[in-house]
Amino acid sequence: MSTRPISDETKTARGAEPRTRPTTPADRFMRRLLRLPEGKTSTAAEARSAFQKSLAFTTCRCLLMYIVLPFVLPVVGIARGVGPAIGIVIGLLAIISIVYSIRRFWRADHSKRWHYTVFGTAIIGFLVYATIRDVITLAG
Repeated sequence: MSTRPISDETKTARGAEPRTRPTTPADRFMRRLLRLPEGKTSTAAEARSAFQKSLAFTTCRCLLMYIVLPFVLPVVGIARGVGPAIGIVIGLLAIISIVYSIRRFWRADHSKRWHYTVFGTAIIGFLVYATIRDVITLAG
């Protein structure tokens, strides 16, 4: 099992050498899949920020698609039939944001990177399904 140094930000206040964490074959595979350059890292705070932004995109999409567009706007008499087009755009933005945040978790070597990767992949799966459904609705 190989090891690699964690970023300089993990050094102690006394200037000790950075800790090393074992790198498993699965970790190396994910880093290649996410196209992460060797040696570049980010902080846990940056990973959390990216997570919060991707969650915000997904939340906005759900609110728009399942509350605002089907119930609120038709009552006012506008936005009939625009839901799928808006859903596709917002869904694609949410997918991009989730992939970005997964990359940040991996670049930060965050202890919960695998947990978030599974969570983010499940949400991406739902968003891909919703986008395909929206495309079929627009084409039909």
